[in-house]
Amino acid sequence: MTTGAIMIVAIAAMGVLLMRFRKRWLAKINIAFTNRITSLFAGWLPGFGILTHAGRKSGKVYRTPINVFRASNGFIIALTYSSQSEWVKNMLAAGGCELKTRGKTYQLSAPKVVRDSTGRRFPVLVRVVLRIVGANEYMELSTT
Repeated sequence: MTTGAIMIVAIAAMGVLLMRFRKRWLAKINIAFTNRITSLFAGWLPGFGILTHAGRKSGKVYRTPINVFRASNGFIIALTYSSQSEWVKNMLAAGGCELKTRGKTYQLSAPKVVRDSTGRRFPVLVRVVLRIVGANEYMELSTT
């Protein structure tokens, strides 16, 4: 392997590590600060919502602010930090959750993670943000 090829592989590996670190770092900031502020209005504004779900191991009730949009059979949620987020795992294990959005509360079921790099089911501005952060998954949920 040439020195140039080794450099290219090393740069690519560093890029992947930086992307993963950036998401973890951003997630920690959101949990510590942004989510607390967002929770004040997320249940009322379009494009936002608050999920109420139970921890799959602890049973503790969590309220998670999210970006949510209406779909033909329910809602879709942008998975900004991927399907490996704890709240996503909790919802998949439980088979559903409660959502408050635009002042209304919905019981949601049949959570399904979908991979789609186009983001075509989201508004244009949301697509741009999802592309910037490298998010290519979303969750579909049905209203019950």
